[in-house]
Amino acid sequence: MSLETREDLDPVETQEWLDSLESVLDREGEDRARYLMTRLADRYRRDGMQVPFSVTTPHRNTIPVHREAPMPGDMFMERRIRSLVRWNMAAMVTRANKANKGIGGHLASFMSSATLYDVGFNHFFRAAHGDFQGDLVFIQGHSSPGVYARSYLEGRLTEDQMDKFRQEVDGDGLSSYPHPWLMPDYWQLPTVSMGLGPIMAIYQAHVMKYLDQRGLQPMHDRKVWAFLGDGECDEPETLGAIHLASREKLDNLNFVINCNLQRLDGPVRGNSRIMDELEGVFRGAGWNVIKVVWGRLWDPLFEKDKKGILQKRMDEAVDGEYQNYKANGGAYTREHFFGKYSETAEMVQDMTDEDIWKLNRGGHDPFKIYAAYHEAFHNANGRPTVILAHTVKGYGLGAAGGEADNEAHQVKSIDDPEVLKDFRDRFGIPVTDEQIESEMPYYKPEDDSPEMKYMHLQRERLGGYLPARNPDFEALEIPSLEDKTFASQMKGSNGREVSTTMAFVRILSGLVKDKQVGKRVVPIVPDEARTFGMEGMFRQLGIYTSEGQKYEPHDKGQLMFYREDKAGQVLEEGITEAGAMSSWIAAATSYSNHGLPLLPFYIYYSMFGFQRIGDLAWAAGDMQARGFLIGGTAGRTTLNGEGLQHQDGHSHLQASMIPNCRSYDPTYAHEVAVIVQDGLKRMYADKENCFYYLTVMNENYEQPALEEVPTEDIIKGMYLLRETQGDKGRVQLMGCGTILIEVEAAAELLAEEWGIGADIWSVTSFNELRREALEVDRQAFLKPAEEPGKPHVTACLEGRQGPAIASTDYMKLFADQVRAWVPTDYHVLGTDGYGRSDTREKLRHFFEVNRYFVTVAALKALADRGEIERKVVAEAIEKYGIDPNKPNPLEV
Repeated sequence: MSLETREDLDPVETQEWLDSLESVLDREGEDRARYLMTRLADRYRRDGMQVPFSVTTPHRNTIPVHREAPMPGDMFMERRIRSLVRWNMAAMVTRANKANKGIGGHLASFMSSATLYDVGFNHFFRAAHGDFQGDLVFIQGHSSPGVYARSYLEGRLTEDQMDKFRQEVDGDGLSSYPHPWLMPDYWQLPTVSMGLGPIMAIYQAHVMKYLDQRGLQPMHDRKVWAFLGDGECDEPETLGAIHLASREKLDNLNFVINCNLQRLDGPVRGNSRIMDELEGVFRGAGWNVIKVVWGRLWDPLFEKDKKGILQKRMDEAVDGEYQNYKANGGAYTREHFFGKYSETAEMVQDMTDEDIWKLNRGGHDPFKIYAAYHEAFHNANGRPTVILAHTVKGYGLGAAGGEADNEAHQVKSIDDPEVLKDFRDRFGIPVTDEQIESEMPYYKPEDDSPEMKYMHLQRERLGGYLPARNPDFEALEIPSLEDKTFASQMKGSNGREVSTTMAFVRILSGLVKDKQVGKRVVPIVPDEARTFGMEGMFRQLGIYTSEGQKYEPHDKGQLMFYREDKAGQVLEEGITEAGAMSSWIAAATSYSNHGLPLLPFYIYYSMFGFQRIGDLAWAAGDMQARGFLIGGTAGRTTLNGEGLQHQDGHSHLQASMIPNCRSYDPTYAHEVAVIVQDGLKRMYADKENCFYYLTVMNENYEQPALEEVPTEDIIKGMYLLRETQGDKGRVQLMGCGTILIEVEAAAELLAEEWGIGADIWSVTSFNELRREALEVDRQAFLKPAEEPGKPHVTACLEGRQGPAIASTDYMKLFADQVRAWVPTDYHVLGTDGYGRSDTREKLRHFFEVNRYFVTVAALKALADRGEIERKVVAEAIEKYGIDPNKPNPLEV
């Protein structure tokens, strides 16, 4: 039996307890009352009893009327501005679709959240000014038209630009959603791939605290505001990291969830209440939860609700019913909501049906929203805050325009002039019927009108206009290749066997000691530092945590003990690739969001990179991130014991899909050094708009010392490593990563056992070779009168003798992508198929990429050209114990 239904055995005693509580609240305040309740609960638990507990509260506003912060400003002007924004948004989307049918655009999302944004823009969202870097505002993707409409009123966008909504190819158009890549001076943050905005917002707030604690940049009271939808909360990324926000005390973070009860196709939770669900999730995770359920027009009804019957009715109704109430009008609501109980029916007996229909939800009431924002801003108490705002999807469009309709999200334009006229009348826009029927005009008051003056004054008080992005930063001084950080990796390993992972870690260790950039280096790992030999950084740099280290680590007596520190430099994000990637994105965009370029290096199992967080990597490209992604233990056969879910044979193909991602698969330490130094220079000195993906391996082998390192060719993607001699033919052997070691061994077999010479090419990047070749071809196509250029891969192999054989630890398609520019017969070996656990030797035999398969492939290529007899190939197959009937690795 619940407490609500249990019989009160002693009403007098109950009243005495309630009177006592009320007295404490009146005389000594909430803090004292909370203390006493806590002491009572502690005493109750002492005997093993469980205190009644609920993570949800009644379906009403968290902040009672008497505690609402009074809203400053001119409410008439703000409503007027809001109406103008709504009109111009609808005009922009409608005009775009009339001119180009099917161009698309969304109306309903912003219409439901216009007041949520408006209160923020008028009173809370601060722009960068002086030493203050401004707030970060994650605009919900489908609401972008409303933000453009506001910028139009502010004079930041022209009417011509508004007419180019979703028409970007010819320049000066407005992107469909927030895309910094397409509007680099405007949008701060991409959000429309739903779920990514919330998790990125959490880690932006996290990195802001990190920068502040380390003394790199004071954050003052800067805030991160993230706007999202209730349906978006079904995305695992949306809620998957909220525990981090409370654990790290991210009181600089505010979520605003637009609870319009509808997702793309229908109700979010038709049979329950999404606001209850989200309240429980966030409160359980330790957030401040502020519900903004009902607007001011409900306050008189609550005053009448002496017995709590209205509250009872609200707590009974589910979201599917609330949608019906708004969609079906006041009479329906009177009968089906208020009519259930005589007490509630009596409350509205003097109200017309229209009065009932106008009873507003909290997300459309600026006074209620202001009070919630004010509470979030000033009273976070060391915790992040979520504001759950009850709204109506398509608010203002009317029944004929899809307001509260299941199809509201699909409304791309308003084609019915009568709907537009009703919309105009509802929001008081001074345009005529004739104008609506002929052109659907924008409306912008004169610059000296009261509305415009008020709007500009509010933004002036907040430091300027938003959204705004500053893509520029002061170039950094990057160590040269001659600097000891890199020079130590250029000389070879002098007979010792070393992995490229260790070479990278040594470079990273050198960089953090550099006087110019050391403090800006941000090592990031998802609980895999020991895997990659980075545990030495625990003691050297410390692991960042907002609370420092409250315990003495059991391994303190060891050289590399686990050290947490408020000023720690390493971001060790736990077992969360999405979280670690979001952390990297925050650091990699610090140059634009904080005016402070950081050098983030995120190292992880390569299989758990693009495959697992590809959407975030794409967003990083959109945000023009700068930094290094390091895919460790890369390749299908390198991580020999881990098996199918860990062995990567395709991450470079996935990296190639991101236009501004430069990717490399180096084999040797000197290659790693050259690529990292060049990347730092390009990104932070030359300010090239790109980020790097670098794969490294844990396989140990001797690192060669070259008399002259061909740095330019390493960066281009291919260079001649060495040559072997033979008098019976010649081949061009290409390889990368650990399979280049097999290629070199194959060259020795070819020379010693078959008399075949070879030119051995280290291909540091098939992706870069292809990208450069495509551009050379493009220029030749567009400028036929000019002397065509020559792709680097062509220039390397042109004039060389024999066929080319490329072998990698990745799918055949990886090396095959340069086939069009290889000026000879071209043959590719790769690791198509699922990985599996075994020794490296067996795996390379299974996938047909070891030295023996490379040797046979070279002999076969020569036989195909008629340069040797085919029986030589058969002899080699027999000699090396290759079963012609072995299973196809792609099929088993």
